[in-house]
Amino acid sequence: MSRLALFAIALTCLFAVTTGAQETQSDIQPNGQKAPATEVSGKPAPAPVAMTAREAAEMRADILMARKEYSAAIGAYAQIVAKEPKNAALLNKIGVAYQQLGELNHAGRFYKNSMKANRLFASAVNNLGTVEYEKNHFGKAINLYKKALTLPIDHATIYSNLGYAYFGNKEYPQAMDSFSAALAIDPQIFERRGGGGTIVQQRTTTDPGLFYFFVAKSYARAGDAERAAHYLKLARDDDYKDFLSAQKDPAFAKVIKDPRVQEVLQIPPSYATDDKKPASN
Repeated sequence: MSRLALFAIALTCLFAVTTGAQETQSDIQPNGQKAPATEVSGKPAPAPVAMTAREAAEMRADILMARKEYSAAIGAYAQIVAKEPKNAALLNKIGVAYQQLGELNHAGRFYKNSMKANRLFASAVNNLGTVEYEKNHFGKAINLYKKALTLPIDHATIYSNLGYAYFGNKEYPQAMDSFSAALAIDPQIFERRGGGGTIVQQRTTTDPGLFYFFVAKSYARAGDAERAAHYLKLARDDDYKDFLSAQKDPAFAKVIKDPRVQEVLQIPPSYATDDKKPASN
């Protein structure tokens, strides 16, 4: 797609955002017709705000990111950063693009530059933590996530990431506490999908079966039987050896009698079935 086409898309997106309005009951006239859009509560509707060339340039880069054209996005952001070398948000975006490309060293460098530009820029602190996590530097990741928790940011994501790091470091009680804290803020934190945005959420783990079991325990503690059963099933299907320990685990007390949980527990894991197969001659 040409630069001109991308610019047209950017202008269209901004126009939709600045001119769109929700339809409410007060927008409907007695005859069923929509009220004229030129007035709201008797006041003239505000005119659309024009996009500056600088804003259009960042919008084009954001569109490239959304389309997963990360190398092109890096180039687009870099053109702006050349004039704004201390723009923490843009430096962080470049770091995210590099991380999506799997270039962790470059990503880490831009996250650090973002933090130098603004030491309170929480997204960069979290994102650097995810880089350290992917390098198996779990202790460094834990420290960065703890720092991020002291800053204004999406704490559900940070607690989730912190739980992953504790889990990777085999500090299981701390991992459980972090997962529970994340779920208390956002019960759907483990079900988010998509890699967009400027704050990175950790998704990979060192031991999937055990991880799913821990997530199931976290949901069980919160009394969410449906999600506890779902993740318990994932743990079972991933051949977690202590899967049936859920029957006596105090963490499952609130949901253990739920039919959905019981249904999962009644189906033996595949490794138990395999053990009963007769040996071949």
